Amino acid sequence: MSEDGSDRAGRRPELDDTLDDRLLAFSERLIRYTEVIAAVVLGVLFAIGVFDLSLQIVQSAVSGSITDPLVVVGFIDTALLLFIIVEVYQTVVAYTQESDTRQIVRLVTYTGVIAMVRKAIIFRTGEYPDEGAALLAAGAYTLIILGLAALLVVERRR
Repeated sequence: MSEDGSDRAGRRPELDDTLDDRLLAFSERLIRYTEVIAAVVLGVLFAIGVFDLSLQIVQSAVSGSITDPLVVVGFIDTALLLFIIVEVYQTVVAYTQESDTRQIVRLVTYTGVIAMVRKAIIFRTGEYPDEGAALLAAGAYTLIILGLAALLVVERRR
């Protein structure tokens, strides 16, 4: 350090701290604005999804295919996908509002539960090359759902 407080490169440490603080503040604002944009995009996707689901239901009712169980399962699949969008939206909002970590973990867990229930509802053994592969997938889904359910039970007891 020289007499004026600068290092060998001629920089003053307090100026570096100020620059670091400004860069950190800028990056925090950038992240926050990006989170808000992500929330808006998810809101728009949800609105489009609800409109599309409504349109599918009306078209199926008009064509008479609404009584087909596979069509109804398709509606349920779409509705659960919309719930996943809502949960992800709520997670983004929780991050934006700097909610406590526990609330964010709970939201992520709910999203996982909905996603896995969705997978279980649309599960078709015919989509797998053989029975063993279907059984393995079903077992994996079951383990994940049970793990998420256990996590929810533990979380609710706190």
